[in-house]
Amino acid sequence: MTKSGKLLIYAPVPLVQTKDGLHLEGQACNGLRLWAEHFDEVVCMNPVTTGPLPDGWIPIDQAGLDMHRIRLVPLPMAYRPDQFFRHFRACRDIIRTEIANADYRSFSIGGLAGDWGSVAAWQSHRAGLPFAIWTDRVESEVVRRTAASSDLWRRRLRARLEHRPMWWWEKFIIRRAALGLFHGKETFDTYAPYCKQPQLVHDIHINKADHITPDQVQAKSAAVSQGPLNIVYTGRASAMKGPQDWVGVLDRLNAQGVDFKATWLGDGPDLAEMKSLVDAAGLKEKVHLAGFVEDRDTVMQHLREAHIFLFCHKTPESPRCLIEALVSAAPIVGYEGSFARDLIAEHQGGRLVPLNDVDALSDAVAALDKDRAALADLIVRAARDGAPFDDESVYEHRCEIIKTYL
Repeated sequence: MTKSGKLLIYAPVPLVQTKDGLHLEGQACNGLRLWAEHFDEVVCMNPVTTGPLPDGWIPIDQAGLDMHRIRLVPLPMAYRPDQFFRHFRACRDIIRTEIANADYRSFSIGGLAGDWGSVAAWQSHRAGLPFAIWTDRVESEVVRRTAASSDLWRRRLRARLEHRPMWWWEKFIIRRAALGLFHGKETFDTYAPYCKQPQLVHDIHINKADHITPDQVQAKSAAVSQGPLNIVYTGRASAMKGPQDWVGVLDRLNAQGVDFKATWLGDGPDLAEMKSLVDAAGLKEKVHLAGFVEDRDTVMQHLREAHIFLFCHKTPESPRCLIEALVSAAPIVGYEGSFARDLIAEHQGGRLVPLNDVDALSDAVAALDKDRAALADLIVRAARDGAPFDDESVYEHRCEIIKTYL
């Protein structure tokens, strides 16, 4: 493939500085590798922090990246307004220099204070240089919907004060972008009316080898007629993922006499509450809350074995776990949303119910348990819906769009 020019990006995934050097989330490292396959040089600006390493962060020097063509530009983590204003001038000057020296510019945006991506977008606009905006969720709406669930009154108050100016700022920046790269139908539908050149894209880190094979699909479909229903979810246990609703669905399935086993793979602030709900519902023998699982092969194996990927997402985002489920022939069964609906539009590899309707979701799962022939067919359909998605293809698509419109 032909490489061309220097690409400047901003990614909000934080770099973590330790005594052993810089660390970055594993999937973000894979993204840098894929960007570098399409451009001569990639410059990535990230917020930087210190402290304990989050789950999934790896040393940059052990990520297998060509650091002769990839350069990282750490910027201060400044999500508090006082931190943001203290660092603004120095960071603005760094960003201006990088913008002037780049051939292509693409910035992830989201938030107000500390959002160096939108600062970069505004500085590009002021310099008369074209830029792309990338986002995978409607940040202002995510903030609005999750504000009420916080235990801290200061956080709830800040969210209520910020979500309206955040929505205005998102539109302001997107209107000035030459290109909008909107991951998933949810964000595309929201932001496309305000963008000169909106494009629906995806951002995943599943390679072709991760896809379930046709023989495995056939075997999985044939075996689903017997045994307990195998239910899986992978993701953070946080309010926007609806973990309380997820346990509520399982509680109702148990009351209906459905034989199932369920696994949630992922850590998060609501995991302790989930454990309490599972205990209170008497589901300890049926529900396994695994916490964070670092081994990627283990996660993918859980998905390949799952009969249903049960999700209760409550905010307008584009969660990659739904794509990971489909490429594993795990039908997605959960709350209605543009992103999920678009993923299964061609082959109908899932079932969707109205947002927040725990009873309807329980009934949908119970119906599939009773009709295992329909579930077997759904497994085949899910694999077909997942077939087009792999990291090489989606990054090539995005890079070609950037080269075309910028």
